[in-house]
Amino acid sequence: MNSSMNSIARRFFLGECAAVPGLAALSELLSRRTYAATPVSSARYAQGGAVASEVESLSVRASHFPGRAKAMIHLFMAGAPSQLELFDNKPMLTEYSGKPLPASVIGGQRYAFIQPDAAVMGPQFAFQKHGSSGTEISDALPGLSRIADDVCLIRSMHTDQFNHAPAQILMTSGFSQPGRPCLGSWLLYGLGSETQDLPAFVVMSTGDGISGGTALWSSGFLPTVYNGVQFRNQGPPILNVNRPAGVSEGLEQETFRLVNGLNRRRFEMIEDPEIATRIASFEMAARLQTSAPELMDLSSETAETLELYGCEPEKPSFARACLLARRMVERGVRYVCIFHSGWDAHSNVKGNVQANARVTDQASAALVSDLKRLGMLDETLVLWGGEFGRTPMVESNAALGRALGRDHHPQAFTVWMAGGGIRSGMTLGATDDFGFHVIDQPVHIYDLQATVMHCMGLDHERLTFHHAGRDFRLTDVHGRVIEQILV
Repeated sequence: MNSSMNSIARRFFLGECAAVPGLAALSELLSRRTYAATPVSSARYAQGGAVASEVESLSVRASHFPGRAKAMIHLFMAGAPSQLELFDNKPMLTEYSGKPLPASVIGGQRYAFIQPDAAVMGPQFAFQKHGSSGTEISDALPGLSRIADDVCLIRSMHTDQFNHAPAQILMTSGFSQPGRPCLGSWLLYGLGSETQDLPAFVVMSTGDGISGGTALWSSGFLPTVYNGVQFRNQGPPILNVNRPAGVSEGLEQETFRLVNGLNRRRFEMIEDPEIATRIASFEMAARLQTSAPELMDLSSETAETLELYGCEPEKPSFARACLLARRMVERGVRYVCIFHSGWDAHSNVKGNVQANARVTDQASAALVSDLKRLGMLDETLVLWGGEFGRTPMVESNAALGRALGRDHHPQAFTVWMAGGGIRSGMTLGATDDFGFHVIDQPVHIYDLQATVMHCMGLDHERLTFHHAGRDFRLTDVHGRVIEQILV
């Protein structure tokens, strides 16, 4: 480029674009102002040199309005349990068994592993009415049947995703791709933590691997102090927390002071909020040396309680995870999510449901009963369910070795909720005679998320975080509170 062109470029920039740097600075200032108006403030160094961090630690913050629930336990049945075998009795499927569904029902729906004209398969279990509410539940769930009057069934759930990973991420973060904060992170961001000795957001996993991976407990673009902490199901809950062999307590404390001092000095220089998160993580790790063993020690639980859950204290299991979740909530943990995968019944749906119900049903019901017995259910919200449902049609594929299974079905599925401001002994919504479409009181994932936040005292439209030039929220631009199921 010659000097004349350089001169023109400079004149153009100064004459035509002089406002750009100012506008950029103004945008940044406005962004900070919007950000500071949320429950979180900008990073600052507090008096005495203590790091206040970008999130002003995880201290308890006021909710938008009084919420019925203070904590939540999410029993996530990853892989998608069959609602037609568990919750949504459809005698018409027996009548049509072996025949294709009417074309008017299928419409233009396409599936991953079966053809739209696949034959119908009838329910594999009998259903009975239970409790004074008369809630109809499958014989595969005797535990849930005993607490039918304590739960609310939502039979009209639907979602936008039909593959596991995006559907699981949508359920937990309100978006089908990784990168957004998950529900637990939003709850911590809005409410803070009531415990300093344990992570406020804990994840446990039983069964096989989880399709959605770590995105299911990620803080996304929120500060990483809001990340979920995964507890192992066997041995030390978190690796490398205990003091290494050969290291004295004095040496450990000296190391803590040195590392802490270096981190604080660096934070003072550049005010990077991730350094504050690192400091908080190290401090939590030190406290966990005492709190984690006490939490995991089930010797204080009565034989009656262990029998209620079906828990063997030293054996990793879903039952043990549920009992630990109750103990965490007792100690101030805000949000616990237990993932139990293995419900993906592309083959032998009857055997799949039997096997997974055998592992999860007693403990899930015991958790509700135990919370109620201890006077904790009114302030603890329990949610049970998967990422979508299963088709009324049978999946059989000799090449893949599949027979008598059900494919993914996003149009209709069932979840249940208990405690924390949810009306008990009721059923919301209905599907058509084939369990294919929701025909009454449809509930989208966003509606479920909005309702959870409402129970916790948060307005899903007001709890926002400014990122990349706009305000984000869990439910994006969607969602309504399901008023019918609230106490």
